[in-house]
Amino acid sequence: MRDAWEQEYVEYVTARLPALRRLACLLCGDEHRADDIVQDAITKLYVHWDKARAATNVDAYVRMVVVRTFLDEKRLAWSRVRLFATTPDRPNWVDTGADDRTVVRAALSGLPTRQQAVLVLRFLYDLPVAEVSEILGCSEGTVKSQTHHGLVALRQVLGDRSKALAWTE
Repeated sequence: MRDAWEQEYVEYVTARLPALRRLACLLCGDEHRADDIVQDAITKLYVHWDKARAATNVDAYVRMVVVRTFLDEKRLAWSRVRLFATTPDRPNWVDTGADDRTVVRAALSGLPTRQQAVLVLRFLYDLPVAEVSEILGCSEGTVKSQTHHGLVALRQVLGDRSKALAWTE
């Protein structure tokens, strides 16, 4: 019985790994951190596979695990550790002709963690407010206000490039 259970888990994770990694990359903006987040999330998923299998929408359940893993990781003190003798200066925002995806990803990384998660789930994953509130464990009003504040902050950072965010309206 356990072998069938583990086989089902392995098949699910193998099939969904690229999508999970893509979600984690969108959330944190760093491929290496995304790999760590996904690894932690699929470990949690393994421990709670019974609960995941019983969920009405396994993909939504797993997405919730990844997002909450990302949020939890940002709360830990070690996530703020930088391995530099001195803090590097952040470069001023300069238009280098980079594609919009890179620019938006950089702007997202400057937002608070919850705002990043809300904007990624709402606009890049096109999830409704109710589902985002369920994933984040907060009210729909909180999702709406985080969305508003996140978009305002993005527009301030992007300046003239805010027209590139027309997909958010």
